Amino acid sequence: MRVLVIAPHYHTFIKDSVEAISRYVDSIDVLVHHNYLSELAPYMPFSYFRHVEKFTRKNLVDLTGLPSNVRVHVVSTVYFTPDGRNTKLGDKLAKLFDRYITRHKIEFDLIHTHFTWPSGYAAVKLSKKFNSPLVITAHGYDVYDLPFRSEEWFQKVKFALDFADHVITVSKSNFTLLVNELSIPADKISIIPNGFNSNLFKPMDKVLARKRLNLSEDKKILLNVANLVPVKGHKYLIEAMKNIVKNKNRKDILLIIVGDGSLKKDLEKQIKKLNLEDYVKLVGARPHDEIPLWMNAADLLVLPSLSEGNPTVMFEALGVGLPFVGTAVGGVPEIITSEDYGLLCPPKDPECLAEKILIALDKEWDREKIRKYAEQFTWERIAKQTLEVYKKLLG
Repeated sequence: MRVLVIAPHYHTFIKDSVEAISRYVDSIDVLVHHNYLSELAPYMPFSYFRHVEKFTRKNLVDLTGLPSNVRVHVVSTVYFTPDGRNTKLGDKLAKLFDRYITRHKIEFDLIHTHFTWPSGYAAVKLSKKFNSPLVITAHGYDVYDLPFRSEEWFQKVKFALDFADHVITVSKSNFTLLVNELSIPADKISIIPNGFNSNLFKPMDKVLARKRLNLSEDKKILLNVANLVPVKGHKYLIEAMKNIVKNKNRKDILLIIVGDGSLKKDLEKQIKKLNLEDYVKLVGARPHDEIPLWMNAADLLVLPSLSEGNPTVMFEALGVGLPFVGTAVGGVPEIITSEDYGLLCPPKDPECLAEKILIALDKEWDREKIRKYAEQFTWERIAKQTLEVYKKLLG
């Protein structure tokens, strides 16, 4: 079996997924689109461009430990409107990938694409051209947000989903949207959650982790790992910290936010305005292989998102035995099914978030039970479920 994967990047969850699947197939070629203009981002002084830097060629792909049967192709072009607002990008990428596949004589039996747009839309055109079955994994915003921005976006996403041979999605909440709002037949959809790399995300000694990160052993550490964008709900978490530190007089708590993005300056201003500089630290983006260290150093992972598909960072935290506090959005309540694993709040509710954080900090967690629960979500297990979809399509 030869697989062609089309994805917006090759790192974190896409890299882990592909490399787990690679053990069971002959070859995987991965096409990642790249905008030449992103290379200007490091030279721009505005905070918005710190987010754009993620799309530079060196940040788009992580070739560490690449299996011998996986080939990653970065296919470059130029466009001015960013991906999430560019309604012409799907057609542009379809033509670009078509030429690249033909020129490089890439052979494949099946296409698997991540996200309905622009990868999924472009992949439909390639599926028709090369007469190959198509699987689209619909992750999150491409299900609950993008189709409902306008009629044009709805039709773009619907086109991709209608012409895919099979749709994988990561949560029951996504499944419900796909069936009820986008009219995709239920028997065409499989629910396969995200997973985590169990070779990377595993327990280690908390004292050692804190020493390596120069963190105090005396603090209760809350960890958030997310892009600094509105949907991740950071402002509500910082507001919750005000309630915890000022109203509840808890001075032994430190919130560490790992990530970068367009809201960095706004969050810095909020932290300063609330006099929380000693209690909230923005440490910027960190390499993916460093995240397990931060998780093992922490007492809780906190994710106050306003919307989610099924956040990979949640599975990674569970994989190291770290309890979870977050919002009951998307697929989160489908995974945090017991207070043995975490505590949940409504979104945009800093009072509830503060309350649940305080309860969680005083709770005696069975970290080994959390880690054992997470074993069902390793990428190795997720890969086998994905492989069954491939086999059905190829007969």
